[in-house]
Amino acid sequence: MCGNWEAELARFAPSLKVLRLAETGDRGEMLKSLGPGDVLIASYGLLAREEDRLTRISWAMAVLDEAQAIKNPDTQRAKASQRLSAAFPLALTGTPVENDLDELWSIFRFVNPGLLGSREAFGKRFSTPIERDGDPNAKAALKALLRPFLLRRTKAAVLAELPARTEQTILVERDEEERTFYEALRRRALERLEEAGGERTRIHILAEITKLRQACCHPALAAPEAGVPAAKLDALLELVAELREGRHRALVFSQFVGHLAKIRAALDAAGISYQYLDGSTPAREREKRVTAFQAGEGDLFLISLKAGGFGLNLTAADYVIHLDPWWNPAVEDQASDRAHRIGQQRAVTIYRLIVRDSVEEGIVALHRHKRDLADALLDGADAAGRLSEEDLLDLIRGTV
Repeated sequence: MCGNWEAELARFAPSLKVLRLAETGDRGEMLKSLGPGDVLIASYGLLAREEDRLTRISWAMAVLDEAQAIKNPDTQRAKASQRLSAAFPLALTGTPVENDLDELWSIFRFVNPGLLGSREAFGKRFSTPIERDGDPNAKAALKALLRPFLLRRTKAAVLAELPARTEQTILVERDEEERTFYEALRRRALERLEEAGGERTRIHILAEITKLRQACCHPALAAPEAGVPAAKLDALLELVAELREGRHRALVFSQFVGHLAKIRAALDAAGISYQYLDGSTPAREREKRVTAFQAGEGDLFLISLKAGGFGLNLTAADYVIHLDPWWNPAVEDQASDRAHRIGQQRAVTIYRLIVRDSVEEGIVALHRHKRDLADALLDGADAAGRLSEEDLLDLIRGTV
């Protein structure tokens, strides 16, 4: 994100002096040199590390981009952000609520301290009644309280400025061997959870679901020794061949770095060029790879969803491929918006590769049947609280 801010400020506000707080060098001297008209760009990691120095400065404005980074109020970065002294605090995010309302409270503690009361009071007045009971009065009261401090520009509001966007789900069919492998894995997962009895926790259920999700991506991720074919990889390579034939370029997202490693090996074997980005990619190298892709280097850009779901402009691609569904569809949408954004001149097509009769189909069904909690507060839709343990077990049972 830091590199993107540097580029955008140079483009739209060239009169401002932009300084970037670096991982190395004398950061103290840089901070002492700041004056009017200067913009300091810092990562959340450096905000936490340089908390004492940064919080001693009186800022005219403090902007938290991708503000869901402070969604957990117990983290050091969230605590550091609360100590910043700014005449105008601003939080920017496409996903103000990813899991529960406590995240919204944490962001607003930065934007308008005290507005939502203490964390305990907020829980009693709003989050518990809304998430547990679906209380319409509590929901309406919270929405009214937040409205004066929210400026929301939805995708619909900018559609006139953007080219067309088409979304399509591709159901991947497995052969008998892969279906049998998955079914055995699914049954064993239910057996383990049943054996755990009263000691079973939500974490145990999520671990089993993760293993099933990995098996959908590539069986070797769940059982390296199994030697079972991967229908999703075959489907991806077939799709990529079609896109290259039409001279299209694509962003390819997965949540599993191990899955991306399998794809890289297949692309290398096929002689297909690509760029690659995950959470371990250094910031400067990340910028170089983005610049290279935008300049035409690479047919594909492989990206781990958490590392590249925001802070990137990749309008050189006109296709987006999601290899596995995320719990919150808003996170997927943010990733797709790396290509479908201002500056894109071509229509964008978004594919989701979903294995038929699997936990992936169940997650996509939840996308349809469970509305996003943020939309419930901002647009008045019905809210869905966090998935219950029974909801999660239904995903494994295949009854969603």
